[in-house]
Amino acid sequence: MTKMLRALIVDGYVDEPACLGVPPYISPQVRAAVGAARVAGAEAEYITIDQVRRGVQLPHAAVSLVMAGSAVPGKYLRAMPASGREVAALAERLPGTRVLGGPAALEDGNLARFDHLAQRDPAAAVYDLLTAGSAKERWRSMEEWNAWLLAGADTVLRHPDFPQPLVAEVETYRGCVRYASGGCSFCVEPMKGAPAFRDEEDIIAECRKLRGLGVTNFRLGAQTCIVSYKADISSGDPPRPNPQAVERLFAGIAALGPDVLHVDNANPAVISSYPEESEAVLKSLVEHCTSGNVLALGLECADPAVREANNLNASAEQAMDAIRMINRIGGEVGESGLPELLPGLNFIVGLEGETKESLELDKAFLRAVLDKNLILRRINVRQVIPVRREFPPTVSHQEFVRFKEFVREHVDRPMLERMVPQGRVLRRVFTELRDGNTTFGRQIGSYPLLVGIPYPVEVGKYIDVKVVGWGYRSITAIEYPLRINSCSLKALEALPGVGRKRAIRLFRKRPMKGMSDLAAALDDPKVARELEDLVTFD
Repeated sequence: MTKMLRALIVDGYVDEPACLGVPPYISPQVRAAVGAARVAGAEAEYITIDQVRRGVQLPHAAVSLVMAGSAVPGKYLRAMPASGREVAALAERLPGTRVLGGPAALEDGNLARFDHLAQRDPAAAVYDLLTAGSAKERWRSMEEWNAWLLAGADTVLRHPDFPQPLVAEVETYRGCVRYASGGCSFCVEPMKGAPAFRDEEDIIAECRKLRGLGVTNFRLGAQTCIVSYKADISSGDPPRPNPQAVERLFAGIAALGPDVLHVDNANPAVISSYPEESEAVLKSLVEHCTSGNVLALGLECADPAVREANNLNASAEQAMDAIRMINRIGGEVGESGLPELLPGLNFIVGLEGETKESLELDKAFLRAVLDKNLILRRINVRQVIPVRREFPPTVSHQEFVRFKEFVREHVDRPMLERMVPQGRVLRRVFTELRDGNTTFGRQIGSYPLLVGIPYPVEVGKYIDVKVVGWGYRSITAIEYPLRINSCSLKALEALPGVGRKRAIRLFRKRPMKGMSDLAAALDDPKVARELEDLVTFD
C-alpha cells in the first residue's frame, strides 16, 4: 500500500499590518496552507507554536511549513508569536522539505535554515512542493484561493481558542489599489501588484463554511482598504468605491448570524475624495457589522513634505474629513456599549524627510481632533520597519518615545473618557488573564479595549461590566450587575466611593435586602445613590 503524503503546518501566530493571526485570531494563511495540502492529495497536520512549546512531538511529513513573524509587533495579552530563536530551533527539527512563510521569510538570517522561503504565497509553495517536488515564488490563482480556504476551513477546530473567543480573519483581496503609483514607501502590499478581488459569493461561502463549523466571530481584515473593495481602479488614485459590492458582501455575511463582524483598514483619501460613495459604504458597515467596529486610517504623518517624499495615502485634511464622517455615521452607541463604527489612526515615525517639526504637526493634528470633540478608538504609533527599502535616519529614538508618550498621556485617556464614560455598560467582555488580584478581559473584535477588573473573576467566560475608571489605554470596570451579597471583599472595595473601610463594613452587614440596608451600612446617602445602578441584592 502506498503511504500517503503528509504536510505539517506550524502556526507561529503571524502579526502583519493587513492580517492578524495571534490568538484569539486565526490567520487565513494557515487555513489556506492546510487546504492546499489536502487539495494536493496529502494529509495535513496543524499544530500551534504553543503546542511546540509544550513539547509536542512533530509528526513525519514530506513538507513542513512554519508561518511566523511579526511585521508590526504589539503588546499581547495571552499568546506570544514565535520568536526568532524559536523559529531557528524549529528549523533544526522539522521533517521533510522545510518552508518558512510570513514576515519571518523576509529576514535574511533564515535563508540558511530553511529549504524554501515562501515570501509570496506559503500555501502555493506547499501545494507545488507536494505536487511537483519543487516550488517557485508565485501567487495562487483565484480558483486555488477559494478552494484551499474551503478545504482548510476545519483547521479552526484544532485552534486553542475554538469555539470561543476565536476570531476568523478573512481575506477580501490581495494587493494595493494604489499599486500603479508604487503605494506608500514602507508598505509591502504594492509589491503584490494590482488588486485581486475575491467575489462576494466566494467570501460569503467561506464564512458560511466556518459558521457551520461553529465559528461565530469574523474579521475582514486582510486588505489595505475595505472601503476600496472592488473599487474602480481605472478612476485613478484614490479609486472610486463600489458601495453595491460592499453592501452585497456584508449583507451576505450578516445573514449568517455572527456574534462579531468587524473590519480593519481604510484609506482616508478614498473617503474624503468620494464622500457620497464612501457614506454609502460606511452605512453598510454600520447596518451589517457589530458595534465596536474600527476602521484604521493610514495617515502615517501629518507633514505634507513627508507625504510627498513617501507617496503616502492621504493628507492631514483628508484624514480629518474621514474621521468626521466616520464619527457622524458610526457614532451611535450599539449593543456592545461602544459606538457602532469608529476611526483609528496610524502614525509611522522615521519616514524619509521627517523632522522634529513633522512630529509637531502630528501633535497639532491630534489636538485638532480633540478640539473638534471627535473620537479616535485607537492611535497606533510605531517606527518604520525597513522591509521594502532602507530609510535614512531622521528623528532620534528619544524623540520617537516623547511623541508616543504625548499620545498616551494627552490624547489616549481623553479619548477613552469620551468614548466610554463612567457608568457605561460594556457587554460580553471575555475574561482572559488574571494577574494577582486583577482580572483582564476584552470584548472580541478589532482592536478590543483592555478591561481591568480589580478583583479575581473566573477566567474564560463572558461577563458584562460597568466602567468605573480609565488608564491611558485601558479602563477599570466591575461586573454588572455586581451581586453585593455574594461578591468578594475586593469587589466591594472596587465600588466607586467605597474603599477598604466601607467595604469591610458592607461585608459584615451582609446579607442586605435592598438600598435602605446599603445606605445604612455606608452611612453616606450620596455614595449609596451612586451605587444604585451598579448592584443587585439577589
